[in-house]
Amino acid sequence: MILSVSRRTDIPAFYLEWFFNRIQEGYVLVRNPMNYHQVSKIDLSPDVIDCMVFWTKNPSRIIEKLALLKDYRYYFQVSINPYNQEIERNVPKKAEVIKSFKKLSRTIGKHKSIWRYDPVILTERLDKEYHYKYFEYIASQLSGYTEKCIFSFLEPYKKTQRNMNTIKYKSLEDFEKIGFASGLSKIASKYNISLEACSIDIDLSPYNIKRAKCIDYNLISEILGEDIIIKKDKNQRALCGCSESIDIGTYNTCNHGCLYCYANFSDNIVNNNIEKHNPNSPFLYGDFESEDKIKNRDMKTYRSSQIRFL
Repeated sequence: MILSVSRRTDIPAFYLEWFFNRIQEGYVLVRNPMNYHQVSKIDLSPDVIDCMVFWTKNPSRIIEKLALLKDYRYYFQVSINPYNQEIERNVPKKAEVIKSFKKLSRTIGKHKSIWRYDPVILTERLDKEYHYKYFEYIASQLSGYTEKCIFSFLEPYKKTQRNMNTIKYKSLEDFEKIGFASGLSKIASKYNISLEACSIDIDLSPYNIKRAKCIDYNLISEILGEDIIIKKDKNQRALCGCSESIDIGTYNTCNHGCLYCYANFSDNIVNNNIEKHNPNSPFLYGDFESEDKIKNRDMKTYRSSQIRFL
């Protein structure tokens, strides 16, 4: 099983005590986003989890606790974008995140420390040259500390449009995306960082840009030291290249307050859910309710040497 920690919220930044409590207890309860009272019980024992994939904008707090994951395999994806607090309202200063990224890389290795530059948002002020300037600055800082950068363009979800109605972002034609991406690729190459595009319906291979697999079976195989047999994640968008995984996060719980975030519907909902967080609960927020129906999630290893249901 591949454990995603998490696309839906920033667990390393905000819910670290809860996460390690769940590791110690050996399971977590996760509500179905489409059916509130349908609950999955997910086994967190090391013999079930092939690899964990952490997603965060602030890895600083988890670095000192990585020894608690000595029985697990994992890698990190850390988002470092060029936006100020107008867009990323509660994200730490970029210099602090870069410093933490470097420390993380020194601790776990640069191949397991992936830089995310996403989403790319273009406005009248945040134009192509603005992005090139700050992308190069971040790349220069992370050179030697990462091998890969994954980028994406802003996806205009309805709630994203609502949250960003004051930003006046620009929609790009395909030729504009190609031109922009080719510029990023030249900068990334200068700092020995490979560039991958997440969920983009354009062939960018002529510009030395691969299609991204954020949950990457090749990297997971490398970390495990053996091949894995795994399918594409059918629950993600058609353009998503990710392998299948189980996510233990919950929507509407991330306190970074990024206006572009698809995982938060409104500040009020997020604040109400954060108030319900209990680090000792098996749920990320709240607890058991009388109508809940809890079912053990079927687990399987993807390691080719031991394919079996567990």
